[in-house]
Amino acid sequence: MIHAITWDPSLGIDLGFFTIRYYSLMFLIAFSLGWYIMKHIYQKEGIDIKYLDSLFMYTVIATLLGARLGHVIFYQPELITQDPLSILLPFQFVPEIQFTGFQGLASHGATIGIAIAMYLYSKKVIHKHIAWILDRVILPISIGGMFVRIGNFLNSEIIGEPTNSSFGVIFKKLGEDFPRHPAQLYEAAGYLILFGLLWFLFHNTKLKAKKGFLFGLFFTLMWSIRFVVEFVKEPQVPERADWLINTGQILSLPMLGIGIVIMIIANKQSNK
Repeated sequence: MIHAITWDPSLGIDLGFFTIRYYSLMFLIAFSLGWYIMKHIYQKEGIDIKYLDSLFMYTVIATLLGARLGHVIFYQPELITQDPLSILLPFQFVPEIQFTGFQGLASHGATIGIAIAMYLYSKKVIHKHIAWILDRVILPISIGGMFVRIGNFLNSEIIGEPTNSSFGVIFKKLGEDFPRHPAQLYEAAGYLILFGLLWFLFHNTKLKAKKGFLFGLFFTLMWSIRFVVEFVKEPQVPERADWLINTGQILSLPMLGIGIVIMIIANKQSNK
């Protein structure tokens, strides 16, 4: 019989004078691993690794800025008028000043930010077609998404709905005594599988010759994973709990559609 797991981790690694929060550590691992993956690709394809530093900076800034602005626009727009300084600073100023860290990051916003950054990187730095960089950067992004969701699990946030059974995870940090779906881990597992599939296709097939096809496939599968997992997540905006599909699913559908269109276009262009 499957029994619920009680989850009550510390906030991070206590060094005495400073605590390394697990969520921040997951981001650090994601960005570092992403750098090494792209280094492997660049070296294998004869691209000067001097372009990696710029790629790293473009990606980090775009991810954090896009994710934060995306959260505010899609999930918490009241901050724009009620507490605008908290949007880009790790502090809450209303009703009182309080250090919060950089909370509230939306993957849809990060996606838009990275897309813009990759366009600028392709034009200003590496001088290749944007599809070239997108077909490659999807590898670190997919595995990075896994670490971000693990970070959410460690933080006991973006939780799943109650399982109404003995299966699930009891998030003690939330003061609960009943099991919920570990939705964060479901999504993390999906991204790990996605990474494995893309890695295989990139290195063992000729699909990367179809400019943009792998990116379209990534977009389609990633947002499909997100759409499906959202069915067992608690709504991030309680006021929208009675919607037929939640905000995350509404935002995922057009991106899923864009992925399909990109694959169709890439396939047609390669056959000309």
